[in-house]
Amino acid sequence: MKKPTPHTHKHFTSRVTRSKKFILWFDELGIEDVPLVGGKNASLGEMYRKLGKKGVRVPNGFAITAHAYFYFIRKAKIDDDIRRILKGLNTHDMEDLSRRGQKVRHTILEAELPEDLKEEIVAAYKKFCQMETPLRQGYGGRASPHLDVAVRSSATAEDLPDASFAGQQETFLNVRGAAHLLTDVKRCFASLFTNRAISYREDKHFNHFDIGLSVAVQKMVRSDMSSSGVMFSIDTESGFKDAVLINSIYGLGEYIVQGIVNPDEFYVHKPTLKQGFK
Repeated sequence: MKKPTPHTHKHFTSRVTRSKKFILWFDELGIEDVPLVGGKNASLGEMYRKLGKKGVRVPNGFAITAHAYFYFIRKAKIDDDIRRILKGLNTHDMEDLSRRGQKVRHTILEAELPEDLKEEIVAAYKKFCQMETPLRQGYGGRASPHLDVAVRSSATAEDLPDASFAGQQETFLNVRGAAHLLTDVKRCFASLFTNRAISYREDKHFNHFDIGLSVAVQKMVRSDMSSSGVMFSIDTESGFKDAVLINSIYGLGEYIVQGIVNPDEFYVHKPTLKQGFK
């Protein structure tokens, strides 16, 4: 059975229209879409579209756009509440920062997602389940409605020479079912206001409402059957460009990011790899 494709409309959609969409699939995204879906999602879209042809299997997914985040904040009428909570913040007073940060996150988590946004997220998730899971007899010949996904934050702020926004927001793994997905999308939205992120933006003089939060909903990889990790295209210590550095562990890559497990480390020499040596 031919898999449905989410992007039959892609070539007929103008950039103006795209900027107002709640959902964009990875095969609709490229590196130029950072303002719409943040750096992580723009990169995932670029890799999904271009690396598949080279045999690199990037798990499919879709982005809940930064427009959806701003729409939620506006429709829930909590933007003024957030501004009021953060007014006069002293980032060097840890108790003050912690108290205000917790209050902002609570305000976001308690707010209701607009119905039209919820419906689009759930519809995209159901379509994703149909695309990515095999047909099962137990579901009357339909695909399982419970695809496991990773729910990943992607902020729209680009890294600058004197500012890096990487790793400041939350990721949730092995999320199953539409109800859990909606909850974790809101948790990602709230994580734009972690204490660390608030303090960093204040110290770097970024307006909190100039930065949006997009969310990646991506198929989970069976890391229990393989390994995961982080790969750098150059040596991070010396800047040597002919080496690829790989940090790898068995299981979920989050354990590397969080520093829970010490990874295995591999250096791959690019010139000799190109010559056919492993």
